Amino acid sequence: VQLQACGGGPVQAGGSLRLSCAASGRTSSRNGMGWFRQAPGKEREFVASIWWNGDMTTYADSVKGRFTISRDIAKNTVYLQMDSLKPEDTALYYCAASRTEMGGSVPNRYDYWGQGTLVTVSS
Repeated sequence: VQLQACGGGPVQAGGSLRLSCAASGRTSSRNGMGWFRQAPGKEREFVASIWWNGDMTTYADSVKGRFTISRDIAKNTVYLQMDSLKPEDTALYYCAASRTEMGGSVPNRYDYWGQGTLVTVSS
């Protein structure tokens, strides 16, 4: 499975970005998907996840109410809509595909990782 994330870039505080992650290869439509991020000098942290069928989503407290995860099953693509961005959202954002249907917040539940897309929020 290959994951290709895109959509990152520079943005001013209060602005919006939409990240996309397209899956290809030996994909399964029953993979939970997630977004994680890693800021300079910090550990990778959970951002959001979505069940394989889109029925359930989970968010980190730091992004709840500002970010929205969604997926298009037919296109094998997962999205992260990021609104009201803050400088502390600056990080390399990774999408990941889980071996489970639900995904979740724990990185070791994910078998496949994209290369990351950089989001830089200026104040």
